[in-house]
Amino acid sequence: MTTRFGLGLVLVASGSLAAANPPVLVSEAGPGRTLSLTVYNVGRALVRDARPVSLPAGACALEFRDIAERVMPETVAIAGEGVAVLEQNYEYDLLSPQTLLAKYLGRDVTLVTEEPGGAAGTVVRKEMVGRLLSIQNGTVWRIGDRIVSNPPYRELVFGQLPENLRERPTLVWLLASERAGERRLEATYLTGGISWKADYVLTLDASGERGGLMGWVTLDNTSGASYPDATLQLVAGDVHLAPEPRPGPQPLMMAAKAMNGGMKEEAFAEYHLYTLERPTTVKDRQKKQVALLEADGVKVTRRYVVESPQWWYLQRIGMQKQDVRVDVEIANRAENHLGMALPAGVVRLYQKDRSGRAQFVGEDRIEHTPKDETVKVTMGNAFDIVAERRQTDYRKLADNLYEDAFEVTLRNHKDAPVTVEVRDQLGGDWEMLANSHPFEKRSASSVAFAVPVPANGQAVLTYRVRVRI
Repeated sequence: MTTRFGLGLVLVASGSLAAANPPVLVSEAGPGRTLSLTVYNVGRALVRDARPVSLPAGACALEFRDIAERVMPETVAIAGEGVAVLEQNYEYDLLSPQTLLAKYLGRDVTLVTEEPGGAAGTVVRKEMVGRLLSIQNGTVWRIGDRIVSNPPYRELVFGQLPENLRERPTLVWLLASERAGERRLEATYLTGGISWKADYVLTLDASGERGGLMGWVTLDNTSGASYPDATLQLVAGDVHLAPEPRPGPQPLMMAAKAMNGGMKEEAFAEYHLYTLERPTTVKDRQKKQVALLEADGVKVTRRYVVESPQWWYLQRIGMQKQDVRVDVEIANRAENHLGMALPAGVVRLYQKDRSGRAQFVGEDRIEHTPKDETVKVTMGNAFDIVAERRQTDYRKLADNLYEDAFEVTLRNHKDAPVTVEVRDQLGGDWEMLANSHPFEKRSASSVAFAVPVPANGQAVLTYRVRVRI
């Protein structure tokens, strides 16, 4: 029978279980230990740490060492066959020169000094016993019949290590075992200090029409523990966290993606779970990269976009130069060699020049993108395409009725024709009275014109709109 208890105290009527001085056992990382690590990208991870432990029958205290320094003790649970948890303590009063001095307030400490000896280059060590009185802004001692502030010393010698000081954080359980013998205990807990993010590299061919997409996961571990030969899993999705009474972590934003020989992806609850198909070691204070995906022959669509000023009808404008933005779109579909859930991350774009060398051409951040959706990445602004907007007419027909006419001149200095999408924001109750090119109504307040522009030529878009506000 397996019994699970979270953090807390289970009251037991039998006095034999709560022995006054139960034997103390120590469990450290060693042979037979297995680790599983599920990482979220907001500085939190779920750790499963299973170890073989030999327990006596009845009550015992178990020190479970080699855990993460940033463990969240309220999330700890332990599971083991025939074992009940009576009490759990998280002891994090760690050994350091300052904490050792604090524990020795009012006690005697040996001060060791070094003075020059009689022969050149020799030193003489001397010891004297002093009682430590204060460690505020320095140290104060009683040495003999004198009170001395900050006496010089080479080192301090303490009689013994205080029992309640530990070299590293430790979970201490008071356990009740049904029988003596070895069994497997698994501790599960959340820890801070571990996060991950996704990064992508899209390398386009010289034409810019196809490319290869590489994805990487970067793990950053500052949890205060290493995880050797661990099963690694990543979760993609927006997981809700209980709000903190003070500003705390934002909702978990988690993600990952699959690759042959790399990570296997599966739907999990309302999220996506990615499992590395081999054990890996995640060291403390280490950034580790794991291959996430690889796809070749990915077709991309390049769009040239001109965005109009929002709510232009509220102000009159003359000649205005506008940027021509370059967007790259990728269909996340199986027929495009993808069709996998892509976690949020940064996509960096490269394109090969005439000699075949890949050059950096821009980067953008994408959100979580399910399969069969479109990935949109902004590359930058076009150098060889110029857009100029000019208001050619304005009429106020009534207090709330206006009529405006616009002209957008597009000049293409490339050796190939392009199509530029001119987008406009129209507020209020609007009506298109005249237009030189067809438009698509994108929403109640936006339209888009597709304007072909010949190579080394220009095109002019004109339109007139009436707006009631």
